[in-house]
Amino acid sequence: MDIVGIGRPCIDILTVVDKLPKPDSGAGILDFSRQGGGNVATAMVAAARLGAKVGMIGVTGTCIHGKAIREDFAYNNVDISQIVTVDGAPNDFAIILSDLETKGRSILYKGGGLRQIDAGDLNKDYITSANILHLEGGPGDVEITAALWMKEAGKKVAYDVANYSERIKYFTPLIDIFIASEFYYKAAFGADENYEKNCKLVSETGPEIVVFTLGKKGCVGYSKSEGFFVEEAFKVNVFDTLGAGDVYHGAFLAGLTKGFSVRETAKFANAVSAIKICYIGGRAGIPSFEVAEKFIRTGEIDDTELRQRVDYYRNKWIYSV
Repeated sequence: MDIVGIGRPCIDILTVVDKLPKPDSGAGILDFSRQGGGNVATAMVAAARLGAKVGMIGVTGTCIHGKAIREDFAYNNVDISQIVTVDGAPNDFAIILSDLETKGRSILYKGGGLRQIDAGDLNKDYITSANILHLEGGPGDVEITAALWMKEAGKKVAYDVANYSERIKYFTPLIDIFIASEFYYKAAFGADENYEKNCKLVSETGPEIVVFTLGKKGCVGYSKSEGFFVEEAFKVNVFDTLGAGDVYHGAFLAGLTKGFSVRETAKFANAVSAIKICYIGGRAGIPSFEVAEKFIRTGEIDDTELRQRVDYYRNKWIYSV
């Protein structure tokens, strides 16, 4: 196994509009879809699409959303042998409005009440069979237990640091691959744009690799083996930015498993997430490795399979439950 992720999968119900309607008015839907969601969950789908051998650990219900989550993992070749399926409360879901006017998205989230993954659900042999464990800020005892197992086995721990919290300061000594959003950066460092200094500050707390994704600016990072780097974003026609960060994480980890240098990996992840934002949702636009590689070389997106994936997700919502 290349990568194992632990996280809370959900379902995204997606619409794209020209601009968000004002109160007591409406807007025509340009596109719609239903796709699997969740930070680590989508990262694992991205890594699997790019050729990594991937497994996902989480909890799903017997509800319609739980069934859709499991089917989506299977469709994307993610191993779900360690997914826990329980009766009772349904899985979480989100209704997402992406608008072309601002290139942003508005998210309405509904927690289903399904229980969290707990340490008793974990299989040590399965987790440590992977080279990388990917985490997202779930239950502390679960993540610490799994991270310690990986450290004992001489394996790597990656972490999706989406938002700033004091808790992460205590966890960073266990993290090897620290990838954080621009929202985290601004919360931690404010308007200070000395990226090299601040990447090094984080690295000094433990991580071998530190990366901050900066949206349309691309990404910056630092590794103890290669030093500081800046990678600009690829220019594309943006359709939907949802899941771009999650896809970046999955692509970054997949790049590492292929033996890319850290800087090459960052460029590769930028390319994969750039392709993704040309299509609706977090998963329909995830390219294969071959499509991503061609895009890096030529700037062209071979979208034959991607359009088929968009149709699959749209039709899956309409014609099946």
